Amino acid sequence: MSGERKYHRAFGVYGIYQEGNRLLVINKGGGPYKNRFDLPGGSLEEGESLSDAMVREFKEETGLDIEIVEQIGVTDFLFPSNWRDFTDVHHIAVFYIVKKIGGEITVPEAFEGQDSLGAEWVTSQDVSEDNASPLVMKALEWLETKTLGLHVNRDEEWIVKE
Repeated sequence: MSGERKYHRAFGVYGIYQEGNRLLVINKGGGPYKNRFDLPGGSLEEGESLSDAMVREFKEETGLDIEIVEQIGVTDFLFPSNWRDFTDVHHIAVFYIVKKIGGEITVPEAFEGQDSLGAEWVTSQDVSEDNASPLVMKALEWLETKTLGLHVNRDEEWIVKE
């Protein structure tokens, strides 16, 4: 890529909910992870705490009421993505292990900013870098290794699927 890079910094909270060997993901309808599996979660609203945002986002995107079990850490992702006048994304993600305490998986309510097309269960065999966000790949790595690593997750070949 030629020219100067301009990074959009995104910050969000994301839940890892596992039953057996299955991970709950959403089908992403917008943003740089559009048309891929992604973790339930997202940005904080004005004055909202990390944990409150996690509970709200999970409910909005999946229909499930959750309880946070553990905050497992923070990692970041850098990749090219043209949006507005930005050339790249710097996505900072706080990861949580969550458990269901109520509700049922439902089709998400449509509202401005809603980018979940619905939730589904996947196994590690169902996902790849071609059909999943880097957050899903990192979650599966964490489930296997119990570490997020210390270094940025950089993908210079990232393609937003339209």
